[in-house]
Amino acid sequence: MAENDMNLINQYQLFQQQLQSILIQREDTKLELMENEKALEQLKNENVKEAYKISGQIMVKKDVESIKKDIEDRISELELRLSAFDRTEKKISEKLSELEPKIQKMLGQ
Repeated sequence: MAENDMNLINQYQLFQQQLQSILIQREDTKLELMENEKALEQLKNENVKEAYKISGQIMVKKDVESIKKDIEDRISELELRLSAFDRTEKKISEKLSELEPKIQKMLGQ
C-alpha cells in the first residue's frame, strides 16, 4: 500500500478517535448539566436560606442565593461547552465524510 494511502487511513482513524472522544465528553457534560439544573430547581423550590456546598473535600455552609448564582454560572459554562462540542463534532464528521469516498475508492482498486 502506498505511503499516501496509509496516511489517508491514519488520518481517518485519527478523526474517528477524535469524534469518539468528543461524543464521550459531550455526554459527560450533558449529565453534569442535568445534575446542575436539577440542583438549581430544588434550591428554587425549597424555602431555605442556607445550604451546603462542596468545596474540595469539605462542605461549606453558604446562603442559597450565592449557591444559586454559582450553579447558574456553571450551567452557562456547560451550555457553552456543549455548543463547542457540537461545532467540533460537526467539523470532524464533515472531514470523515470527505475521507470516506477516497478510502472506499482506494480499497476498491
